[in-house]
Amino acid sequence: MDEEPRNGDGDQHFHVPKKAKLTRFISEPEIRQEFSHHQSGVARINNGSFGSCPQSVLDAQKKWQLRFLQQPDEFYFNTLRKGIVESRNMIKKFINADDVDHVSLVDNATTAAAIVLQQIGRRFSQGKFQKNDSVIMFHCAFPAVKKSIQAYVTPVGGSVIEVQLPFPVNSNEEIFAKFRKGLERGKSNSGRVRLAILDHITSMPSVVLPVRDLIKICREQGVDQVFVDGAHAIGSLHVDVKEIGADFYVSNLYKWFFSPPTVAFLYCKDSSIVSDVHHPVVSHEYGNGLPVESAWVGARDYSAQLVVRSILDFVNRFEGGIEGIMKRNHDEVVKMGNMLAESWGTILGSPPEMCASMIMVGLPSRLCVTSDDDALRLRSYLRVYHGIEVPIYYQALRNCDSQPRDKDGCITGYVRISHQVYNSAEDYHKLKSTINQLLEDGKICKMLPKE
Repeated sequence: MDEEPRNGDGDQHFHVPKKAKLTRFISEPEIRQEFSHHQSGVARINNGSFGSCPQSVLDAQKKWQLRFLQQPDEFYFNTLRKGIVESRNMIKKFINADDVDHVSLVDNATTAAAIVLQQIGRRFSQGKFQKNDSVIMFHCAFPAVKKSIQAYVTPVGGSVIEVQLPFPVNSNEEIFAKFRKGLERGKSNSGRVRLAILDHITSMPSVVLPVRDLIKICREQGVDQVFVDGAHAIGSLHVDVKEIGADFYVSNLYKWFFSPPTVAFLYCKDSSIVSDVHHPVVSHEYGNGLPVESAWVGARDYSAQLVVRSILDFVNRFEGGIEGIMKRNHDEVVKMGNMLAESWGTILGSPPEMCASMIMVGLPSRLCVTSDDDALRLRSYLRVYHGIEVPIYYQALRNCDSQPRDKDGCITGYVRISHQVYNSAEDYHKLKSTINQLLEDGKICKMLPKE
């Protein structure tokens, strides 16, 4: 099409509607009804991977999809761009961004990582960065982010510094010490750290990182840019992008903010950054700024980007809104984590203040989680034979003298439990009993059947 209007035109202004006064808050039966499409009989204690979308938001999404299918041309020219700008404005207010043109909607955090790392790769290719310049990140950065570095940065001469995140972790100071040492490595041989990638909440193992303080360290040490991968953050932690101070910040709306898959926001700190990055899918909006490029990447389903208002309507049915949900999830996941650790005679992977809506709990050493394969086998066994969905993490044995122990040996396996509004205590007691039964039967991971 020729002379198509720009999707995501930042000249239009929308306002987040004021919260309607409720006569009562959502009830437990109503919560169960909102998630009645979940498969029955499954203890879903892995909200962190794929999130959960309530029925009322799915219904709103279906209406958007039908509006497009009824008259695609009218929808494209008169509805889509306005709806995306409205969603961006709501998110802008929610995360305390200064300008809606600093907020783009993309599919997910993986897309955002590609956007940022393509920019870094171009600078190496153009000779703006030198061969011994680097990108720094913690070793537990999401695997897709590492793959983007392999795709866009290392082939053009950039190097990578991986900092070992201490785990189990007891304090932020342990993290600061490791990170400072990594930055020193980056500055050796007259090199410069061009980009720091920081998870707001690491995935596996799951820990809330002190990103504001880590960014301050980056600024003091001359790091060019900071990209915060907050994939798990929005809806799980309070996100104030001005307070955090990163150059880039991404968070998935579908993990903890009740969106359908897939949509995430990518915040860029200022206009010069916005104009210097591009969506990895080149469409006819290329060169019109990232928010506009991201709002049209060809014919596809954009409905997940249009339901932000419906998400806010849903969370505002809860006492305290999203803040109340976050507190409830945090308190419950800590409570359930402590219950499991006490039953199994193990430990939590971090203090409660270093977790949000997920927490790591040590598995009994007698299960013999001695490899990633063991962890995957146990996870599959719990899913297939007991209807329990929970990730398992293997922590390689480094020094048994300093490794956490239970009464039988060193702890090398952990479960990452999540809590979302649809969960009940029964989900976690089901996990507790299943693990305890394995111990009673004398089973170890290698004895478990493969799926």
